[in-house]
Amino acid sequence: MINLDEFGLMPMEIQKEIARKEKERRKDKGLTQEELARRAGLSLSSLRRFEQTGEISFASLVRIGSILDDEKAFLDLFAPQEYQTMKELLDAKRRKG
Repeated sequence: MINLDEFGLMPMEIQKEIARKEKERRKDKGLTQEELARRAGLSLSSLRRFEQTGEISFASLVRIGSILDDEKAFLDLFAPQEYQTMKELLDAKRRKG
């Protein structure tokens, strides 16, 4: 039997958490859904669906991130892993080598 707990969050949970954070950031910046959608070049219904379900195209998500000043988060998405110990670093080098 597979233990799902060892895998962390499931993709849908990650999507919903990103949508929750976007909504919080939008509100912190004093933007309405209508304003953010307009500035990001999205339909209002697309933004509303995203905030409710977490579903959106990647290109649209990047545009939203740009409006909310989060471009760096996308650039860091698949950044090289930082190692906590010398053993982790050496093990990674052995796997690549």
